[in-house]
Amino acid sequence: MPVSTPEEQKVIVDVLVRCAAALDRRDWAALDEVFTEDAVAYGTEGGRAAVVAGIRQFLGGCGPSQHLLGNHHVLVDVDTARSVCKARVFHVGAGERAHLSYECFGNYWDDFVRTDDGWRIAKREFEVTIQLGDIAVLQPG
Repeated sequence: MPVSTPEEQKVIVDVLVRCAAALDRRDWAALDEVFTEDAVAYGTEGGRAAVVAGIRQFLGGCGPSQHLLGNHHVLVDVDTARSVCKARVFHVGAGERAHLSYECFGNYWDDFVRTDDGWRIAKREFEVTIQLGDIAVLQPG
């Protein structure tokens, strides 16, 4: 059974934190350093560009959001890794929806690969377990 060192685990968690920060800042370019070129995420196939376009369909027209991550569990096996962490994501509407909010809780399941540029997410699934508020807050932009 593979053994993950604390250093390797920290590097993987850092990628997850950078991803969450990029989503909250709507820093789409920063996701180039998070996802692999051929990534599959949130049910979107077709590579990183398609994944980012898919994310923009939900967050691009949304007001502020906050992705909080915790309870990280990371297993590294040489050049691949698997992680799961808890997520609590709060979204506020924009414009005419500014009085609305939507919050979801769940688990991010991520498969990583080690690349020449560091660890990148090759596959991401968000398993939503609780939803509160109005999902109409999520809008394209």
